[in-house]
Amino acid sequence: MHRLLIVDDEDIITDGLYEVMSNLMPDQLDVCKAYSAKEALNWMSRTRIDIVMTDIAMPGMNGLELSEEILMYWPRCKVIFLTGHSEFDYAYRAFQMPNVRYLLKTEGYAKVVEAVSDTLSDIHRSNLESKLLEQSREQMYAYEFMAQGDYMRHLLQESDVLCAECDELVKEFHHLNIPLDPTHDVILVLARLSYPVGVSYTEKSKLLAAARTLLDSFLNDQTSSIGIVDKYGDILWMIQPVLHTDEDNDSRFLRYLEGMLELVQEACLASLGLEIALTICSASCQWVSVTQQYERLRRLQQLKIGDGISMILRDHNGTIDFASKESYMPHRKVEIMSAHLEAGRGNEFYAELEQLTNAALQQNEHAQRLIEVYYSVALILFSSLMRLGIQNRLDDHGKLMRLDDHASMKEGFSYLKQTAEDIFRHKHSDERDRASQVIDRICQYIGEHLREDLSLVRLAEIHFFNPSYLSRFFKQERGINLSEYIDNSRARKAKELLQDSDLKVREVAAAVGYEAAYSFTRFFKKVTGMTPQEFRDTLSAN
Repeated sequence: MHRLLIVDDEDIITDGLYEVMSNLMPDQLDVCKAYSAKEALNWMSRTRIDIVMTDIAMPGMNGLELSEEILMYWPRCKVIFLTGHSEFDYAYRAFQMPNVRYLLKTEGYAKVVEAVSDTLSDIHRSNLESKLLEQSREQMYAYEFMAQGDYMRHLLQESDVLCAECDELVKEFHHLNIPLDPTHDVILVLARLSYPVGVSYTEKSKLLAAARTLLDSFLNDQTSSIGIVDKYGDILWMIQPVLHTDEDNDSRFLRYLEGMLELVQEACLASLGLEIALTICSASCQWVSVTQQYERLRRLQQLKIGDGISMILRDHNGTIDFASKESYMPHRKVEIMSAHLEAGRGNEFYAELEQLTNAALQQNEHAQRLIEVYYSVALILFSSLMRLGIQNRLDDHGKLMRLDDHASMKEGFSYLKQTAEDIFRHKHSDERDRASQVIDRICQYIGEHLREDLSLVRLAEIHFFNPSYLSRFFKQERGINLSEYIDNSRARKAKELLQDSDLKVREVAAAVGYEAAYSFTRFFKKVTGMTPQEFRDTLSAN
């Protein structure tokens, strides 16, 4: 989803443009508005903005000065100057700036809509060109990536040991040409790719490499990064700003990073057909703490809500305690099964379990070997039961760790599958319950704060969501756009208040979030087909 910010000090122009653009493509374009340059810069500090439509002549900071500030926040942002000034000097200065368009207010809404649509097309085309340009580098990356990846995976397991001596770490990074600075903190981003059903290992590898290339193409202007594939098949990116930030600017860089990751998600979906879920640190960490922080991100990603959609989760303030290490698994296949179990990938888990069971039983494995395989699987299931706190909900769950209680080895493996089915069933139910609770909480907030700012960005901030993810998640759960739900809630409340003849229309407008009565009237007529006064007249007639 892309984000458009409308900036004009004339309320009637800002509100009119906001209404028109909000209805243009609600699934693809989130529209925000500001009545001054100062308010616009506040939006810039809160979320990624892709297009700014701004008046040039405004009190205080004018549009040209604002656009220079905008490009410092978001270099890829496109600017559309919308002004009543036709002087050549204004137009000339505007055209000297990169990524800008220039329109006169007298050209009408149709021309404005055309300009926004063309700008969105430019953004999509630019993203595609970036992808094609980077494809030529993929083969070179492959060889270097292997050596770097082996070392970084080793570091990921024992960062407290390998990173204890900074001088030695500097030597290793230089020797392997790792594009990160071991003397500065690092930000971790964990990515889980949802591959299309039925793709081969080779196809998965190509998709994974393409996803890494896309991320590099979006971030290489202001960051240095390296991505590795962990033992669960997920990608861990280690990222640093090109210009190392101090503590005050760390949060700004994280906001920039989150905004760019949104674009990575959309590019992966558009060009690769690949959903990608991302979990990001809330702050940079020291290299000696990389192992611990990675484990936190991996655990946090299991708390996802929503099904089959891209997301970005933030590890806010380290409020969840995930401190623990994986139990050692004697078989690679059991390690893969553990990853599938944690990620909720039931079909993949069952397929691995069936292969493991058939191989063990059909090849007449030695009894001790069969026992080892059984308890390896039983252990990851038991750990999951304990972590979820549902061990007492399952009938006779103690049989899981007592192989002798089963009549045969085949029956024992069958019991493992039954237990796994119970775990996946609980996980799915728990995710649905959490999703329902979150949506109910958001809807309740909307109903109680209709007179306040209910922009997508604001709702996302309050409920600790990424804006684009919240938009998709809400529509998945409720079947309508979030903006449509808010409009319906405001219209429903307005009808209720209009029944009180003592309330003036402007008072009703303020109660549902409209400062200007004329904006409320346009909104109400769009939703109901009547003006507020006509609605009151129908009540009187009845």
